[in-house]
Amino acid sequence: MSRLPENNLQAALRVCKSSFISVGFFSLFVNALMLVPTFFMIQVSGRVVPSSSVSTLVMLTLILTVLMLTLGSLEWVRSRIMVRISNRLDALLSHDVYRASFRRALNSGGMDASAQSLNDLTSLRQFLSGNGLFAFFDAPWLPIYVAVMFMFHPVYGWVTVGCAIVLICLAVLNQRFTGKALVEANKENVAASLHTTKTLRNAEVIESMGMLRTLMSRWAQRQRKVLRLQSYASDKSGIITSVSKTFRQWTQSMMLALGAYLVITHEITPGLLMAGSLLLGRALSPIDQMIGSWKGFVGARVQYNRLNETLEKLSAEPERMKLPAPQGHIQVENLIVTPPGAKTPVIRNISFVAPAGTVVGIVGPSAAGKSTLVRTLMGVWAPQHGVVRLDGADISAWDKHELGPHVGYLPQDIELFEGSISENIARFEAIDAEKTVHAAKVAGVHEMILMLPDGYDTVIGSDGVNLSGGQRQRIGLARALYGSPRLIVLDEPNSNLDDVGERALGVALQKIKETGATVFIVSHRPNILARLDRVMVLSAGTISLYGAREQVIAELAAQQAKTQQRVAQAAASDAASAGA
Repeated sequence: MSRLPENNLQAALRVCKSSFISVGFFSLFVNALMLVPTFFMIQVSGRVVPSSSVSTLVMLTLILTVLMLTLGSLEWVRSRIMVRISNRLDALLSHDVYRASFRRALNSGGMDASAQSLNDLTSLRQFLSGNGLFAFFDAPWLPIYVAVMFMFHPVYGWVTVGCAIVLICLAVLNQRFTGKALVEANKENVAASLHTTKTLRNAEVIESMGMLRTLMSRWAQRQRKVLRLQSYASDKSGIITSVSKTFRQWTQSMMLALGAYLVITHEITPGLLMAGSLLLGRALSPIDQMIGSWKGFVGARVQYNRLNETLEKLSAEPERMKLPAPQGHIQVENLIVTPPGAKTPVIRNISFVAPAGTVVGIVGPSAAGKSTLVRTLMGVWAPQHGVVRLDGADISAWDKHELGPHVGYLPQDIELFEGSISENIARFEAIDAEKTVHAAKVAGVHEMILMLPDGYDTVIGSDGVNLSGGQRQRIGLARALYGSPRLIVLDEPNSNLDDVGERALGVALQKIKETGATVFIVSHRPNILARLDRVMVLSAGTISLYGAREQVIAELAAQQAKTQQRVAQAAASDAASAGA
C-alpha cells in the first residue's frame, strides 16, 4: 500500500524527530534520578541512624547534592531542547503557513482572510515550550516506578498499579467528557474572532447606520455559546481534576498507613515507610499532570489538525523557466470563470485579442462580470475553462515574483499597507527614488505627496496619517505604474476622484499610452472614452460588442436610438388607445 505524501507540517516534525528522541532520552535519566531522594531516605534511616555515622551521612548528602544538581541540569537541558524544537518548527513552517493563509484568502475572494493559521502555529509553539508537555514524556516511565515499588514490597507494587489504573481511567473520562466540548468551543471562538475582525473593519458603516447594537447582539450570542461550551468542559474537567488530586493525596496517606502496618508486622524496614509514600506520589504525578493539562493538550491537537488541513491544501509552486519580459499582447480563449464561493459562472465563454500597446475600455451594467474579468486577466482568479495568454504563454504559467514588476493593478477597493508612501509606491521592494518619483508624476500625485507632512516618507496606517479615498486611489495608481509595467489593469480608477483627480487621470492615461503598455480600464464615466483605442461591452458575462472605439460608440448610439424609437412608438400607441 503506497504512503500518502507528507505535507510541510509532517515533514517539519520528521526533521525534529531526533530532537524529540533526545527529550525522551533525557526523560529516562530525569525519571531515574527522581528515585534518588527515595533511596537517600532509605539509606539514612537504614544505615546512618542505626550506626550514628556522621561520615556516612556527609557522603550520602554529597552524593545526593551532586545527583540533584545533575537532575536540575538535565531538566533545564530538556526544557531548552523543547524551546529549540518549537523555534525550529516556527522557522520551518512560518513561511509556508503565511503563504497558505494568503492562498486561502485569495481563493476565497477575501471572504476567508484570517491570520488564524499563524495564531495556531504560535499557540502550538507555546504548548511545546511549556511544562505541560513533559507529563506526556514522563508518564511512559511509570513502569520503572512500579518495578521499584515491587522491589520494596509486592503490596506496594500492586497498590501502585491499582492507583495508576484509577488515574488512567479518570484521564480517559476527562477526554470523553471534555474533548468534544473543547473542540467545539475552539471552533466557535475562531469564528467569533473572525466575525469581530470583519465588524471592526467596517466600523464607519456600522456607526453611521446604527448597526452596532444588532451586530453586538449577534456577537454576544456566539460568545455565549463559546462560554457555555467552555464552562461545561471546565466544570467536568474541574471535577475530574479535583477527584484526581484528592485521590492521589489520599493514596499517599493510605500508603503511609499500609507502610506502618508492614513495619509493625516486620515485613519492611522503617526506611521504606516514608519511601513508599514518596515514590507513589512521584509515580502518579505525571498522570495527574496530564489530567490537569488536558485542556492545553486538546487545544494543541485542534491547532495541529487545523494546521495540517491548511498545509495539506498548499500545493508547492513548481519551478518555472524564466520567460522574457512581456510586451503586453493579451489573448483570451474560451474563458469561463466562477468567482470563489459562487456556484454559477460569471464569465461565460468569451474570447478576444488585445495587441500590445492597446488601451481597452471595459464597460457594461452592474454584475456584468467586469471585475471578475480583470481579476482573471491578472491571474488572481483561475478560470474553470479557457486560458488567458500573455505574449502567448498562459498567465498562470508565469512566476508571479518574476511577472510582478511587469504588471500593474489598481483594484476597486484600494488598500495601502502600513509603511511610508514611498514604500507603498515601490511595492515594498528596495526603493528606487527615480522610479518612485516618476510613477508619482505620471499618476499626477507628486505635488500632493510633497504637501504631506514628511513628503514621500510620510507614514500611513495605524501609526501614521489617514488619507482620503481619492488620495489613496491616486497613490494606488502610482503603485500600479511603478517601474513602467507592460500590462496595466485599472478597475474603476476614477471612482473616488474629484474634477482635479479626473483631469490628472486623463493626463496619466495619455502618458501611459505613450509608453506602449497594454491597458484595461473598467469605468462607468464617459469622459474617459476619449483615451481608449478599443471598447468592450460586457452583458451578463458575455461580450456583446468589442472593437475600435468609434465603431463601438457608433453601434451603441444606434442601439440607443432604436430603443428610444421603440419607446416613442409604444408611448404613441398607448396614447392612441387611450384616445379611442
